[in-house]
Amino acid sequence: MTVLITGANRGIGRALFELYKTHGTEVIGTTRGAIPDESWVTLDVADPVSQQDVARRLENKPVELLVCNAGVYLDKGHSLADGYDAETWAESFAVNVTGVFLTVQAMLANLQLANTPRIAIISSQMGSDTRAPGGSYAYRASKAAALNLGRNLAADLKGLGIAVGIYHPGWVQTDMGGASAEITETESVSGLKSRFAELSLETTGSFLTWDGRTHPF
Repeated sequence: MTVLITGANRGIGRALFELYKTHGTEVIGTTRGAIPDESWVTLDVADPVSQQDVARRLENKPVELLVCNAGVYLDKGHSLADGYDAETWAESFAVNVTGVFLTVQAMLANLQLANTPRIAIISSQMGSDTRAPGGSYAYRASKAAALNLGRNLAADLKGLGIAVGIYHPGWVQTDMGGASAEITETESVSGLKSRFAELSLETTGSFLTWDGRTHPF
């Protein structure tokens, strides 16, 4: 089994990368920076040319699990009065939404070569319509769009035998989540790994928490 994880250089992505490696799974991590070894590829998820380069490098390689994890939270702490500039909105959607779509598109042929292909999209409960306490508008809107994208991809890819799951990883103690977050990286990725293993065509399109609860859309 081969797993490809975008944004695997830090946070949840890096913890997932290390967890799969520990269990002996072939895992490919992506980063926008320099790659440390042959287990990595350079990828800017928002850049179509970068996506095409990775697709060429991995041509004819089956990918059983694609984890679309790369994401940014650029408007944390912004003020409604003078924050949320246009560049913040543009980059948030370029990475968190367009980046997911371009990655799926680039890896589609690789997924179709696998026996039980699955796509895991890391969204957030902050993208749920049921949680709207205000603030973080660009991040919330982009994660809501990622959730919607995942649901629609699930519908279109089911006929190709590709299952799609969307996941809330929890409020995790990372640079993004902060030291006061509820759970550790280890707790989050252990749960996510189990959720990814459970994903099937019967559950495609589901939005789940890291610990297996169905999250309202």
